[in-house]
Amino acid sequence: MKKAVVLLSGGLDSATCLALARQEGFAAHCLSFDYGQRHRAELAAAQRVAAALGAAEQRVIDFGLAQFGGSALTDTNLAIPTDGAQTGIPITYVPARNTIMLSLALAWAEVLGSRDIFVGVNAVDYSGYPDCRPEYIAAFETMANLATKAGVEGRGVRIHAPLIALSKADIITQGVQLGIDYSLTVSCYQADNAGRACGVCDSCRLRAAGFAAAGISDPTHYQC
Repeated sequence: MKKAVVLLSGGLDSATCLALARQEGFAAHCLSFDYGQRHRAELAAAQRVAAALGAAEQRVIDFGLAQFGGSALTDTNLAIPTDGAQTGIPITYVPARNTIMLSLALAWAEVLGSRDIFVGVNAVDYSGYPDCRPEYIAAFETMANLATKAGVEGRGVRIHAPLIALSKADIITQGVQLGIDYSLTVSCYQADNAGRACGVCDSCRLRAAGFAAAGISDPTHYQC
């Protein structure tokens, strides 16, 4: 089977991305990250999802962005917003996170001899992060093929972002058709140790609205 590196956070989008990679016939080598995020329950969710969807393997890499802070996801002195989406880039944006993650995925792909990296970024129903946009993905792919031995020798990598133009409802509908059990996933920015969601952060609001718009029962485990 062709090998692909799949970025797997343990959330709804990355689980769907993994299922799509598997549907395309890839042996999925999943890469998850402990970057100092306060919602560490997503790492356990990533392990559950990888097993449920038949990943070839799953690895967790620690790169400690909490040492820098600058985001409500990595600095407990900053509050997670719970008032709904606002204009501008929210405080839950983690500086350079997707660039670091994709770079590590690129390194592993080159070692594996893989030419395919899957990432579940979305530019429709999302929180406004600059590293989730189509132009960013295209630019990273260009850089990747300039910066690697595989790329300059004509074995360039492709960055797959199959969810980037889909609504949350469309993502959920597609995932359910692929047989994903979304109760295994964790999307909440302040999930408790059991993975139960707060129901009020931006990520929870987007997720709940997606299930409602899709007309599908929300299987999320909530704290109350």
